[in-house]
Amino acid sequence: MAENTLTNAQIDFEDFLTVDIRVGTVLFAKLNPKARVPAYEMDIDFGVVLGHKKSSAQLTENYSADDLIGKQICAVVNFPPRRVAGVKSEVLVLAIVCKDNGTVLIEPNMPVTNGERLA
Repeated sequence: MAENTLTNAQIDFEDFLTVDIRVGTVLFAKLNPKARVPAYEMDIDFGVVLGHKKSSAQLTENYSADDLIGKQICAVVNFPPRRVAGVKSEVLVLAIVCKDNGTVLIEPNMPVTNGERLA
């Protein structure tokens, strides 16, 4: 991945508010055999209002499928679904891509209710 080229890009606060980032719990994760770059297909519970959503995420450097199950993660939930390596990915799981540490999930540091919104 390229170095961050958006360092000086600015957006209005109203633009930020349009990004709906929620907390969900990973219910299921398995390697996606159709992915060119190793990735997991995941089913994530975002609570009563949003329900379960699917995603494909390249997290294999630091996480096994078993590590992901039961983990709370943060994801953008208001992108349109797109097909990723045969999976209808409905949310974008958020992570930091580090040169030295690989891909690291963004997750709450204490349990919260599924579906809670990042403020």
